[in-house]
Amino acid sequence: MYIIRRLFSWRIANPVLSGICRSFLWMLLGAFILSLLLWGSGLQEKDLSMYTYIVHGLAVIFGGLTAGQRAGRKGWYQGSLTGGFYGIIILLIGFLALDSALSGADLLWVMAAAALGALGGMFGVNLQKA
Repeated sequence: MYIIRRLFSWRIANPVLSGICRSFLWMLLGAFILSLLLWGSGLQEKDLSMYTYIVHGLAVIFGGLTAGQRAGRKGWYQGSLTGGFYGIIILLIGFLALDSALSGADLLWVMAAAALGALGGMFGVNLQKA
C-alpha cells in the first residue's frame, strides 16, 4: 500500500515550477470550457478574446496561489515569478506557433500576469496548512 501511495503522491518541490504546472492545468480546463461554450452556443470566435484573458488571469492567480503555498514565505515573489514565466511561455508559444509579432503590449501583458501571480502568491502563503 505504501508503494501505491508514494507513486501517486508525486510532488514538484520547486514552488515556481509547481505553480506554472498548475497554471497550465487551469488554462487547459478553461480552454476546454471555452471550446464547449463556442461549440454549444451562438458565440463567435472573435468574441472570445475577453474570455481568454479571464481564463489566463485565473490560471495565473491559481498558479501563484500554488507557488505561494508551496514556498511558505515570500509568496508575492514566488507568485510574481510564476506569473512572469507563465506570460513569457504563452508569448513564446504564440510567437512560435502562430507567427505573431511581439509588441510593446506584450510586455504589459507579462507585467499584468506577474502582478496577478503575486496577488495569488500572497493569498497562497496564508493558506498553508498549520
